[in-house]
Amino acid sequence: MQRRTILTGTALGVAAMAIPRAAEAQRRAVLAIRNVTVIDARGGARRGHTVLIRGDRILDVAPAERVPVPTGATVVDGRGKFLIPGLADMHTHATGIDDTDPELYVVNGVTTTRQMSGGEQARVWRQQIADGERRGPRWVIGSRIVDGSPSLWDGLDPDGGVHLAVAGPEQARAAVRQEHAAGAAFIKTYSRLSRESFLAVADECRTLGLPFLGHVPDVVSLSEASDRGLRTVEHLFTVFYDTSSDEERLRRAVAAVPIGPGDYNGWFNRMHPLEYAAARSYDRRKAGRVFHGLAANGTFVTPTLVLHETNDMPEAIDRHDPRFRYVSADMVGYWDWSLEGLYLPGRTPQRVAESKDLFRRRLRLTADMAAAGVPLMAGTDLGTTYLMPGFSLHDELELLVRAGLKPIQALAAATLNPARYLGRRDLGVIAAGAVADLVLLGADPLHDIRNTTRIDSVVVRGELLDPSRRRQMLAAVETEVSRPRPAAAAAYRACPC
Repeated sequence: MQRRTILTGTALGVAAMAIPRAAEAQRRAVLAIRNVTVIDARGGARRGHTVLIRGDRILDVAPAERVPVPTGATVVDGRGKFLIPGLADMHTHATGIDDTDPELYVVNGVTTTRQMSGGEQARVWRQQIADGERRGPRWVIGSRIVDGSPSLWDGLDPDGGVHLAVAGPEQARAAVRQEHAAGAAFIKTYSRLSRESFLAVADECRTLGLPFLGHVPDVVSLSEASDRGLRTVEHLFTVFYDTSSDEERLRRAVAAVPIGPGDYNGWFNRMHPLEYAAARSYDRRKAGRVFHGLAANGTFVTPTLVLHETNDMPEAIDRHDPRFRYVSADMVGYWDWSLEGLYLPGRTPQRVAESKDLFRRRLRLTADMAAAGVPLMAGTDLGTTYLMPGFSLHDELELLVRAGLKPIQALAAATLNPARYLGRRDLGVIAAGAVADLVLLGADPLHDIRNTTRIDSVVVRGELLDPSRRRQMLAAVETEVSRPRPAAAAAYRACPC
């Protein structure tokens, strides 16, 4: 997988995208959504309800006949519509290629994001949103990636803005302290950490009371990582080893894979046949024990199925997706170059067939984890080729249902479970006192999860983005990304991150 980060970019036009002063007045007034079907993963579907909002909080949620609407309130007719909590994308990367990501998130109903590799761009956006200069989601920003030495990122991140390579436990502890002092909300672990360094990260984070999460290192088992306190497992690459009947032999082979500095593609290609062998030797009884342990430890898993679909089946990518009009020509051009130069070469008919089979097995794996009670979270790995802010989160929900989850479980992965992971009782639900992050849909997502794309309006921190305002925002994004751009320096980075 390849990622490009533009080192210089364009600023979003303030006149087109800044929050109008009227939005502040709207937040002080009462907003009433009447006679709507309220859906969340905690209370299920509740028909004929009225939701009252003032400021950035929900005042009341109850059957319409029991909720008087205050005089002067802004009233939205919810008849025939469905109200869900704002969605969360729990695996994103702010690349800086386009400066329109915040707006694309919220017009798509994504009101919370988790940034997985530190980065100044996400901090800039978070401050602009806090200052009222633009609309966007709340941002939870983690550390730079903590990888082993040599790192898969060496040479691919020359300014050190994305990763830290640690050569042993003491350097690992120092990296944790450094990122904690810089304000990271969590520590992100990576694939080439040694076991000793990983355990040092776990110990230092426990001392500081700081969550750590990310990739399970190649030489650490999933079960041990969970037992040591890994908060969330990102992607499905390592899960098959713990659930394989041939685990011991495969782990020896993994440990013997030689990797040089920055050799991300080499690592990925060498790991593929081993992962596929692990997937083919999947032991459901053994997997049940592993998943029971994850659930008991409260370890969340972010499958990022949309990433795996792109990676496993690049031949199936729609290169003419109409949603690409909200992405710059620079971005699309890089995606096309990446597909032709990095994804497709060398893919024999056998490799194509194996990759399709591997993706089918990933879907079944996801369903098995859900059935075992492992808490899943929706995430996209935004920044990866052909993935788009906001839009791809809906693709992820569709894949979760395709894997075998019920629509309400998929919604939980993008609402209630992220809120629980964040320790926020006021997110991911529609209840009095909760944050007023909401999505009003024109069709029932419990009937068809694809109806999460049937967005009528979005409420973000109490501000109503009605159909007209959403259209204006999308038009402004389309205009911004179509403008001629100055030549930009680019760094090509290999990932999934």
